[in-house]
Amino acid sequence: MELIKMEKVRNGKYLKNYELTYRNKAGKEKTYEIVSRKELSGIEDIGKKVSGLSIAAVNNGKLLLLREFRMGVNQIVYNLCAGMLEEGESFEQCIQRELYEETGLHLKKIIDILPASYAAVAISDTKTSIAFAEVEGEFEDHTSENEWIEARFYTKEEVKELLKTAQFSSRAQIIAYFFVQGAL
Repeated sequence: MELIKMEKVRNGKYLKNYELTYRNKAGKEKTYEIVSRKELSGIEDIGKKVSGLSIAAVNNGKLLLLREFRMGVNQIVYNLCAGMLEEGESFEQCIQRELYEETGLHLKKIIDILPASYAAVAISDTKTSIAFAEVEGEFEDHTSENEWIEARFYTKEEVKELLKTAQFSSRAQIIAYFFVQGAL
């Protein structure tokens, strides 16, 4: 497999669409579509830039989960607090800002930050990290009028039940599973 060229076909506000021309293992040229949150200047840029992070947050033995309406699936799903890195922003600054904007909570302590991984390898080069953190404070709604988010702390028993019946983002589902198993 060899990428031959890349062409931007759409420049949206949040996503850029690209067509990749590649040579498959049979030697035939094919076209593949991807989206990126970042401006890509060439094939060498694909998958190189970190876009943001997800936050696996705990407080007094409870896991922070967001119930939020997600336009891409037209339903409410359980998700982690997450967001995009702003220009010049550190991971810690991004964690603090996203926690405040989406929940009103404050960062108490960063436990760990995993190296960036790909969020949707079939369609995007988006790379995000997962931060593990202790948080504190009271819930407040600081979201924009374009977001619908309910933030809450959940016990292990509550999360165990949610895993049986609720819709999750994949990262939130994995974090919730390991939380129930006592690994968080």
